[in-house]
Amino acid sequence: MREYVIFTDNTADLPADYLSKNGVEKLFLNYTIDGQTYEQTNELPVQEFYEKMRGGSMPTTSQINPENAREAFMQKVKEGYDILYIAFSSGLSGSCGSAQIAANQIMEEMPEVKILVVDSLCASLGEGLLVHKVLKKKAEGATLEEAAAYAEEMKMKICHNFTVDDLFHLYRGGRVSKATAIVGSLAGIKPVLHVDNEGHLIPIGKVRGRKKSLHALVERMQKQIKGYEADNDVVFISHGDCIEDAQYVANKVKELCGIDAFLINYVGSTIGAHSGPGTVALFFVGSPR
Repeated sequence: MREYVIFTDNTADLPADYLSKNGVEKLFLNYTIDGQTYEQTNELPVQEFYEKMRGGSMPTTSQINPENAREAFMQKVKEGYDILYIAFSSGLSGSCGSAQIAANQIMEEMPEVKILVVDSLCASLGEGLLVHKVLKKKAEGATLEEAAAYAEEMKMKICHNFTVDDLFHLYRGGRVSKATAIVGSLAGIKPVLHVDNEGHLIPIGKVRGRKKSLHALVERMQKQIKGYEADNDVVFISHGDCIEDAQYVANKVKELCGIDAFLINYVGSTIGAHSGPGTVALFFVGSPR
């Protein structure tokens, strides 16, 4: 039986040292800002990226294409590995479909190879948390098929609660109307959003003021984790270059939910292009998703 390696995307927002330590490979969704396209080999430092956005730069992103996915997969296949690819939500990108095309091509040419693609229906460290859970299963001895089945089951329990500081970035991405962005910004309205069962970003509430929006993330979590306490040994938090707010949310989770283990990291440039500076996102296991 061939060993297998886990792939994910840069949209999982997992730290580089985490990926390296756990032997996780990643595909890369490119982004363009100020006329310059950034790829895996020349990625812009994330703080510089957010400074450009604060200065008015408007980035764009592009999905993974089948050729790039094939090239990355083939590198590991030639080393003798099968692959489990945990992909960025198909509700937010066509990358998952591109990778499936590449996987099918390789398996048709090389019948001894298995490449299983799981549409995570997750984003940012929600995708990262799913990878984290599957890695633990793999370490316990799960086969490729068992790990993929576990990922399919677990992905429907990965909760995403997040808020943004500037509604205009969501407007640019088609998530809110222009009128909502203008009125909300003037009134200090902050949205609370989640990722639904189809992997789409969906507004689920709004509050007045930044602190209340951060509280709302944790208050929603308190309800969602009931019955799932044992699954939440660690909580993941990502932020759009606002570490103090992310730490504030972590302290509230510790206070209200009794959890004191966290992985905190930036919302990377590919997702940050759409959510903007000041985003704070909270990820954990619970229900409803």
